[in-house]
Amino acid sequence: MDHKSYTLLEKALGYEFKDKTLLKRALTHSSYANEQKINKLGDYERLEFLGDAVLELVSSEFFYHQFPDLPEGQLTKKRSSYVCEPALAYCARDFELDKYILLGKGEEMTGGRNRDSIISDVCEAVIGAMYLDGGMQPAHDFIHKYILADLENKTLFLDSKSILQEMVQADKHSSLEYKLLAENGPDHNKEFTVAVLIGGKVSGQGIGKTKKSAEQKAAFEAIKLIRANN
Repeated sequence: MDHKSYTLLEKALGYEFKDKTLLKRALTHSSYANEQKINKLGDYERLEFLGDAVLELVSSEFFYHQFPDLPEGQLTKKRSSYVCEPALAYCARDFELDKYILLGKGEEMTGGRNRDSIISDVCEAVIGAMYLDGGMQPAHDFIHKYILADLENKTLFLDSKSILQEMVQADKHSSLEYKLLAENGPDHNKEFTVAVLIGGKVSGQGIGKTKKSAEQKAAFEAIKLIRANN
């Protein structure tokens, strides 16, 4: 990764690293470290461990203050839904983190750059790197900017299929169906296009690396359309 790439990513993160090697390590997958014969400690896994703890603390404090009437069990459930693997990957794609991940050739060829598990792990590693480099404040600011912001839309996106199901069930004359429109690409890097039909009429389309994610995006589009028309 060249200096220009670091600068672009740091601008998106809202933080300039004093120690650039921390940022590079946060972006380094084990497949790349192995391929480049970098010491095992040169990948992101230890930073991910630290970032996970920082994220849990910051998000716990946020939900504690945001929902003063919720008991511990519901707070735990709410925190889990917003810092789970799909949620972190969804947030990380907002600032195109996936483009900066250093992957080995084999992992790249099998679609690792689009895998939620890798993107979410790297996101946590970046949080850990920010914490080590600049302390709690930059990590806190980043988490609030990207992960704990715009909760209403993120709730809609993460729960779009169940929310749409409830909306359609409220209208007893409507039916809900997901239809696969296209399936493109090689087996290791397929892309699915799905339409959601309400009452037999196309109400949204989505494209994803799995049928489930394509359905989720289609449902999200349908919800936005229904709300815009109401």
